[in-house]
Amino acid sequence: MMNNHSKIFKMPFASVYPLYIQKAERKGRAKNEVDEIIFWLTGYDPKTFARQLDNGVDFETFFNEAPRMNPNAQKITGVICGHRVEEIEDPLMRKIRCLDKLVDELAKGKAMEKILRK
Repeated sequence: MMNNHSKIFKMPFASVYPLYIQKAERKGRAKNEVDEIIFWLTGYDPKTFARQLDNGVDFETFFNEAPRMNPNAQKITGVICGHRVEEIEDPLMRKIRCLDKLVDELAKGKAMEKILRK
């Protein structure tokens, strides 16, 4: 039996990425800001990120192969999809929700310095 987590884990990252961009753009933010957030969180650069998108990797692979999760990601707190980020037990689900939370903050107009926990 697959729980919701494993469904999300197996979802191609490239299928969700455009939704992050749309969410940001609807609120007057830009694709490059979404990319900056992703690079900050995961350590990908434009080239390695593009390769992951082209390869159609799922969320699990995307995060497992991330060059370096940002140590400041532990400062990401708050509620996303009805769950407190800091209380999510599953390490992979927590990484996914951290990314959701950062994109959410971008769409809500937060300053990039605050989003990137500087």
